[in-house]
Amino acid sequence: MSTHSYILPLRKVGLSDIGIAGGKNASLGEMITNMYDLGIRIPDGFVITVFAYREFIEAGGLEAEIKRLVGTIDFDSVESLRRAGLQIRQLIRNCKFPPALSAAIIEGYHKLSQEYGQTDTDVAVRSSATAEDLPDASFAGQQETYLNVRGPAALMDSVRNCFASLFTDRAISYRETFKFDHFEVGLSVCIQKMVRSDLGVSGVAFSLDTESGFREVVVINGSYGLGEMIVQGAVSPDEFIVFKPTLRKGHAAIIEKKLGSKDKLMVYGDDPDERVKIIPVEKNMQHKFCLDEANILKLAKWVCLIEEYYSELKEHWCPMDVEWAVDGLTGELFIVQARPETIHSRKEQNTLTEYVMDEKAQTARLLLKGIAVGDKIATGKVNIMHSLDKRVTDGHEFAAGDVLVTDMTDPDWEPIMKKAAAIITNKGGRTCHAAIVARELGVPAIVGCGHATELLSEGQLVTASCGQGDEGLIYEGALEFRTIETDLGGLPSIHTPLMLNVGTPAMAFNYAHLPHSGVGLAREEFIINNYIGVHPVALMTHRALKDAELTDAIQKKIQGFEGEEDYFIRKLSYGIGRIAAAFYPEKVIVRFSDFKSNEYFNLLGGKYYEPKEENPMIGWRGASRYYSLEYKEAFGMECRAIRRVREQMGLDNVVVMIPFCRTVEELHKVKEVMREYGLVRGSELQGSGGAQSASGIVHSWGAVRGLELFLMAEVPSNIILAKEFAKHIDGFSIGSNDLTQLTLGLDRDSSLVAHIYDERNEAVKTLLRMLIRTAKECGVKVGICGQGPSDFPDFAQFLVEEGIDSISVTPDSVIKTIRAIHEIERKLGDGVKQGKKVMEDVRD
Repeated sequence: MSTHSYILPLRKVGLSDIGIAGGKNASLGEMITNMYDLGIRIPDGFVITVFAYREFIEAGGLEAEIKRLVGTIDFDSVESLRRAGLQIRQLIRNCKFPPALSAAIIEGYHKLSQEYGQTDTDVAVRSSATAEDLPDASFAGQQETYLNVRGPAALMDSVRNCFASLFTDRAISYRETFKFDHFEVGLSVCIQKMVRSDLGVSGVAFSLDTESGFREVVVINGSYGLGEMIVQGAVSPDEFIVFKPTLRKGHAAIIEKKLGSKDKLMVYGDDPDERVKIIPVEKNMQHKFCLDEANILKLAKWVCLIEEYYSELKEHWCPMDVEWAVDGLTGELFIVQARPETIHSRKEQNTLTEYVMDEKAQTARLLLKGIAVGDKIATGKVNIMHSLDKRVTDGHEFAAGDVLVTDMTDPDWEPIMKKAAAIITNKGGRTCHAAIVARELGVPAIVGCGHATELLSEGQLVTASCGQGDEGLIYEGALEFRTIETDLGGLPSIHTPLMLNVGTPAMAFNYAHLPHSGVGLAREEFIINNYIGVHPVALMTHRALKDAELTDAIQKKIQGFEGEEDYFIRKLSYGIGRIAAAFYPEKVIVRFSDFKSNEYFNLLGGKYYEPKEENPMIGWRGASRYYSLEYKEAFGMECRAIRRVREQMGLDNVVVMIPFCRTVEELHKVKEVMREYGLVRGSELQGSGGAQSASGIVHSWGAVRGLELFLMAEVPSNIILAKEFAKHIDGFSIGSNDLTQLTLGLDRDSSLVAHIYDERNEAVKTLLRMLIRTAKECGVKVGICGQGPSDFPDFAQFLVEEGIDSISVTPDSVIKTIRAIHEIERKLGDGVKQGKKVMEDVRD
């Protein structure tokens, strides 16, 4: 291929042509050529080469003056950078095209218009630098894109502006920071047919979780109209997460759907001087998801195919950052850009870095919340900036270590963002510009806070925490925190399977890279309390209560869903699904809801349905609720959510567990209700076949592992009658918290007797020995998911000595528990270790 071509068709360039076409353009050409046969649709176009850019600079005699102006910049002064950058861009914008170059570009545009049967077709004019998407730099959002460009005159202006964008303030600053030569980097421009997403939807997608680096998901952000609104952070988009392994098996593996506040959209302008404009979104559309499930799954499959193609080409895992659009006229889905993701793909995976808040954070004043970007914590003084021009008008400089608080950022803010201790914005989602750049700079950011510029005060000392899950939390004052680094590769090996207790789905992906043998306890209560927030019976019957305020609150919560039951089942299934996906294919033991009546009372609408009990700890909780007339239908929704996770999402690693089951008769009653709602223990299915689900239904997607049923061993009767219980279950999981309470006859919520509470008491240990021995005699598994092993390594050692099948601990206790187990296994010697069951059938 001639390096002296001014323009080239997109299909004539590939990844070997980055030097002449730039990173994004070379990637587009590679996909058009190689992925069309896989069904992936990409709009056609042509490339204005780096040679054309260099000829433009040379013909205008610009290089010497640009070098002189760059040489005058004081990179410690934002004002100096802005002044020189503006002069360089103006120099380029005032320069004329060489006639031959201009003619070649216009001819290429006319040919593209003819291809689409139009005189002057609408195109996107996208910049693409030759240093983009290298392994050590992402150059995110540094060059410009111009949408809905029509006609030769507008096209040439846009191309000239693209050339000038190689010298935006952020691009100059970025190259200086990463030591790129300003004149070694060249610029190419892509002229690409527009997708009419102004009448449809558009967005971005990543082939990994952008916060944790978890590899096995596709994360999709979408909103109405042209995609620039998401990139700019002007809207909080809808978010969809799809699990790759079961998607590949043919399952509808959408494990998360979050409704964004899509209050405006970018559309085509009405006259030639207004290429695009921003208009409000109709209210009823704001409360609907922008993508239907068929397109979510189709897009996720495309993203997987693109990742697989690039990974094979580069001979290493290559996660992808993809821009997509749905044409509102035809309903067709298109990929408009794709580039390698450059943050998590180069992170060291064997080092665990934890940012841990001091206990005082529990009593600190929480000022506001948003979407967490990264997992770091930072403190600093609030510096509110409504625009970059504030420094000029107010004599206001941004000091290194300040917390940047603004409505939203764009690429021009990068020189200031790299000085910030943390970034807080009113608007934006996980894939907006502020989020992308913050990840790259390693700065914690909390986006989409709503009213941060109003609720925070100039100079106020705050702590911004992204270390507590999906939600970013802003606290008043400078709170203490610590950083813990662990080399996971240096941990000793152990024979006793170590599982995790996981409460919040938001943290599941972060925990997935810890050493583990699955999840020993996933609590539904956290999901119901934090994701759903409504008493399940109130959801089904609130209208009969004639409480207008309650009904209004519920109606707001269920926006985007088909109704109240659909809301509960889907939200619960998304929470469970996210945890199950993070640890797939290892077992994830999900405990059915175990709220006490006083806890249910506090849920929205709960006051109408919950009794006032003297001692809720031993009252109407766990199994006794599930078969009661008052709660049975609500429990049915839990069963349907589990079925949805296992059968539709394909997460058949989910095991269910019944808590607080006092008698064998209760166990039978609960199993009967489960059967009524389609949940049947796999070994009890009649004529169980390979493609039969836990409900006995044959599905087109093939085999689903039979459902296993565990019982929480937390009531002394569970241990006394363990042989009887064992006949009807697949395993016990010891709930040491309640077992200790009931064995020692004390209320674990009472501070008056707290000094007596100790799961290491000999009475408790005697019961545990009995259960472990009986479980092994009966051929069922026995593990522990109570708090004891997390708090007391010596208690974990006792359990190993007794031959327990698995131990489940909180994630913050994993490292110390591994070391404690290793120590006792070393002392016990090979003979005992060989006699232990290593739970190789965890996946069976």
